[in-house]
Amino acid sequence: MIFSRRIGALTAVGALAIAATGCGSSGGGSSSTSSGGAGTSGKGAKIALLLPENKTARYEHQDKPYFEAAVKKQCPNCTVLYNNANQDPARQQQQAEAAITNGAKAIVIDAVDVKAAASIAQAAKRAKVPVISYGRLIANAPLDYYISIDPYKVGQQQARRLLTALGGGQGKRVVMINGSPTDSNAAPYKNGALSVLKGAGVNIVKSYDTPDWSPDKAQTEMDQAITSLGKGGFDAVYSANDGMASGVVASLKSAGINPASRPVTGQDAELDGVQRILAGEQLMTVYQPIKQIAQAAAKIAVPLAQGQTPPPIAKTKVNNGTEKVPSVLLNTVVVDKHNVDAVIKAGFLNAKQLCTGAYAKDCTKAGIAS
Repeated sequence: MIFSRRIGALTAVGALAIAATGCGSSGGGSSSTSSGGAGTSGKGAKIALLLPENKTARYEHQDKPYFEAAVKKQCPNCTVLYNNANQDPARQQQQAEAAITNGAKAIVIDAVDVKAAASIAQAAKRAKVPVISYGRLIANAPLDYYISIDPYKVGQQQARRLLTALGGGQGKRVVMINGSPTDSNAAPYKNGALSVLKGAGVNIVKSYDTPDWSPDKAQTEMDQAITSLGKGGFDAVYSANDGMASGVVASLKSAGINPASRPVTGQDAELDGVQRILAGEQLMTVYQPIKQIAQAAAKIAVPLAQGQTPPPIAKTKVNNGTEKVPSVLLNTVVVDKHNVDAVIKAGFLNAKQLCTGAYAKDCTKAGIAS
């Protein structure tokens, strides 16, 4: 599951390719998109897209629209049956069952709970509906494909940038705010970071596994860490994603600690996270090529739903405990104050979004014109 290759140049963002390899429905509602008319891509089909939650902005605002657009482009007659589970495994189970009942011919699922979702994959197999595990690898279940990034490598990227900010690791004290234990990627993020931090002599003074990747819970955990360690009892914070980093930064500010004095990591290149980087309140984030991930999922899901063979873009296999699953793993890129424009060049965010209000002056300092 580990790729050792690291992207060195940030211009690689724009060059990321499939071959190299979330809140519009808050409340867990469903939607479907379709387009009439005769398409050149063959018969239409229903494809289920099941996403896990909407606390993380990417799912509703990026994964969903990117996937729907990619499906529509490939197959104008295809329909996307969309649902968000709002972090409820039982609800996701019901949504999957409903999709199968409603005639879905392929399921693309980012599981709320990768263990619980095994029953979804098993039910789909019985119904002869292919399953693409999206973002998170469903454990111990029959899968057709897996599409994601390499989470262990991401953890290493985060930790290496943190060490650079600290000027080395020997004797440095780090609080770890890790992801949800029900997410298959959370442990590899954590372990990838630990492989770098512990190897450099860093002391992990507190470590938390954060249910639901919740910013509020991350803030509470950081409050507890500060109370236990004291304001001077740590040098930096490893936060596994930007949402939780927002909670960490809020906690630091509440305790009277300048976030610029305690480097905080992140991931997902969320708008708020990138703005905090511009303002000096967050050290870095990791850009996931969500558009390419969604496009890869569509590139495989459409032919599967039509009963055809997908193109050979799954270049590796990842063991989920039951089988080695054909996988598409895309590269990720570290983004910090020196290369914020990378996410703009990639079309992931735009300058108008970033450079609003108080952040306008930060954009000017960074050489970003709004």
